[in-house]
Amino acid sequence: MTDIKTDLFVANEWRKPAGGERFAVINPATEEAIADVALAGSSDVDAAVAAARAGLEGEAWRGLSPRKRGALLYRAGDLLEQNAEEMAKLETQQNGKPFFESKIDVAMTVETLRYYAGWADKLTGDTLPVDGPFFTYTLREPVGVVAAIVPWNFPLNLASWKFAPALAAGCTVILKPASETPLTALAMADIMVQAGFPPGAFNVLPGGGSSTGSSLVKHPGVDKIAFTGSTEVGKQIMRDAAGTVKRVTLELGGKSPNIIFADADIPAAVRGAQNGIFYGKGEVCAAGSRLLVERSVHDQVVSELVTRSKKLSPGDPFDKNTRLGAVVSQRQQETVLGYIESGKREAKLVAGGNAVKVNGKGYYVEATVFDEARPGMKIVDEEIFGPVLSVMTFDGVEEGIRLANQTIYGLAAGIWTRDIKKAHTVARAIRAGTVWINTYNFYDSAAPFGGFKASGFGRDLGREALESYTEVKTVWVAL
Repeated sequence: MTDIKTDLFVANEWRKPAGGERFAVINPATEEAIADVALAGSSDVDAAVAAARAGLEGEAWRGLSPRKRGALLYRAGDLLEQNAEEMAKLETQQNGKPFFESKIDVAMTVETLRYYAGWADKLTGDTLPVDGPFFTYTLREPVGVVAAIVPWNFPLNLASWKFAPALAAGCTVILKPASETPLTALAMADIMVQAGFPPGAFNVLPGGGSSTGSSLVKHPGVDKIAFTGSTEVGKQIMRDAAGTVKRVTLELGGKSPNIIFADADIPAAVRGAQNGIFYGKGEVCAAGSRLLVERSVHDQVVSELVTRSKKLSPGDPFDKNTRLGAVVSQRQQETVLGYIESGKREAKLVAGGNAVKVNGKGYYVEATVFDEARPGMKIVDEEIFGPVLSVMTFDGVEEGIRLANQTIYGLAAGIWTRDIKKAHTVARAIRAGTVWINTYNFYDSAAPFGGFKASGFGRDLGREALESYTEVKTVWVAL
């Protein structure tokens, strides 16, 4: 990895876009263009689907034993680990997150590749005790050509949540990275070739969601869409995929409650609340953007949180002391600032609330905290995807549960209490795909992740993700 790759990657070849279109990738911390990347048009999508289909049906991929598929994934993990520093640097340049966060993202990607490498030869069927003189069994087979459409907040890591289980299951993949952050996906293509993946197994098509992404969703040669992004786009994908009856999994938006009970370890809970919303600049689908605080400890929690938030100054992402980088783009900064203005009219601003520059440049937003928030406010009901926290007050367990569930979303939640009975009772009552107790924002390749309600369906990570990339075939043998 020395040069930044900027063309389309199809069938293990770098190709110019058929229409000649390209787009600029901007470093949000400096506002400077760092690459001019190919934009895949409809004919490029056709070529990538044809390559993925040929790879799926060709002996070079289909003929590999599951164990050898796993070995390729493990090799890709090793190669990524060897290039981790450079890959993390590229991630920070295109996304604006602190460099130390990017290094965590790359390490988690390595872990995901190795985890699914281990699963490749463990996908088995069952023998079934049916009635009559039959030997009946099931086979698990790859679902086919998978289009993985991923967002800009964790560009490489979230991509691996899709392509690693898909490849382990024997599928072929077309990865469509976000137009803001395509560079690490393209760099990953080089690693996949070095690891030994045959042509067509792994392809990368940069481009816009409404153009490249939409073409993949509607294409009759794509068997499955694996999408992470906004709920509104997820709804459109469901509509568009219906025309070809594609399998779809969606990991969508969130407005996750982080609940602090009066009997919690308050300093730990405040640190958890800060991490829950300001890690990743708040550009995290599971961000704890609604902080629910029991009334008797409200003043203490808010006071400590405001003190910590005011110390969390935006800074150069490559400064080792920076913990709050630039939001991903000018457009996203404007979106976040619009929500902040709405919050100023409805709630009480107690920290942050401004756009700032670092060295005169960059799309930065201060760590922002609103108190006296309540359901019905835009900052409470809608996903902001930025460093903005809304604090609400509740009395007792039942009201805490009610407020936590008073949202269309159901991606994640946090619970802070020393009462083990209360912790498990509340965890069962909250409608969310992940619940953290006395911690927040932890992930592992073995732990399934996904949402309830408008946060989508299907699961990334864990054994559960593999179910989305396989078909079950039942075979009857008359004896």
